This record gives sequence, structure tokens and C-alpha cells, in this order.
Amino acid sequence: MIQRRSKSFSLDRMVKVGILAGISYLLMFIQLPIPIAPPFMKVDFADVPALIGGFAMGPWYGVLIQLIKNVLNLSKTMTGGVGELSNFVVGSTFVLVSSLIYRNKKTRKNSILALILGVIAMSAVATLSNAFVVFPIYSKVMNIDLEAFAGMIPGNSLVKNYITLMIFSVAPFNIIKGAIESIVTQILYKRISPSLKF
Repeated sequence: MIQRRSKSFSLDRMVKVGILAGISYLLMFIQLPIPIAPPFMKVDFADVPALIGGFAMGPWYGVLIQLIKNVLNLSKTMTGGVGELSNFVVGSTFVLVSSLIYRNKKTRKNSILALILGVIAMSAVATLSNAFVVFPIYSKVMNIDLEAFAGMIPGNSLVKNYITLMIFSVAPFNIIKGAIESIVTQILYKRISPSLKF
């Protein structure tokens, strides 16, 4: 009886993970450009379902939602999977850090702290991974010189070269994206979480 109940709970969670991953995938299509970033970097809300899932069911469920979302997105990739790998690593950092901190003390105050620290961790990982892995690979795939990326943002006068691109474009972009997704998560979590918990 206990074993059957445990399997039921496990199946129930997998169904919820699948639903959240599907919503997350669909949200990837709703994109908002930010003038400070290159045109191929846009804000979406695809991390929100993973954050909600991570908060309600546990950190690794949130990471699993991120994985499924990016595997689904491979069907329409234009980066040879590089963009999806980057999205998974960066998004999983956000979800994992936030969910681990929130799990220790499930209060509104701690959820805010967890999301702030998650945004900081995500932004750091995103900036470093983009600077040394993603942009170099993307430049080879698209046959673009690394310094040419800086010229894609005429509206950001602080961007002069590749280094300032990372400091004044990529890092702020991820902070803004993370902040927006954190606010949406705060608004939706308490309304949705009861249906995700046991």
C-alpha cells in the first residue's frame, strides 16, 4: 500500500513537471528585446515555471523542468544546441540556487532573498559562460568576429569592445531578466503552489 502510494506520488510529480516544462517551453516564444543587449538576447518568462516547480517540489525538479524545456527547444535551434546548453546551465543555476535557499525556510522574506541570490548567481554564471564559451562558439557558427558583437548595440554607449560588452550589456541583461522573472514568480507562486504540493 505504501509502495503504491509512493509510486502514485512519483507519477503525480512527473506529470506536474511535464506540464510546467511544457508551459516553460511555450513561454520561450514570448520574447521582449532590451536595447542594452545584442538583438539575439531577449527577455522571456520561461524560467518562471521552473522556479515555481523548484520552490514547490524541490530544487532538482526545477532543474528537470529546465532540461525538458531545452530538449524540446532543440527541434527549432539555430545555434547547433549551443544556445540551449547555455540556457540550461544559466537557468538551472538560477533555479537551483533560489530553490535550495528557499527550501531551508519557506517564508516570503526568505523567498525574496533566495531569488535575489539566485539572480546574482545566474548573472555571474551567464556572464562568464557567455564570455568564454557561448559567444566564442556562436561567433564561429555564425562566422562573426567576437569584437563585432559590440557593434550590434548602437544604443549602449558604454559598450566599446568585447570586454565592455560583457560588463555593460550581458551582465545587466541577465540581472534585468532575472529581476523580472523573480517578480512574476513572487506574484504567481502562492496562487499556484497549493496544487503542486502534497
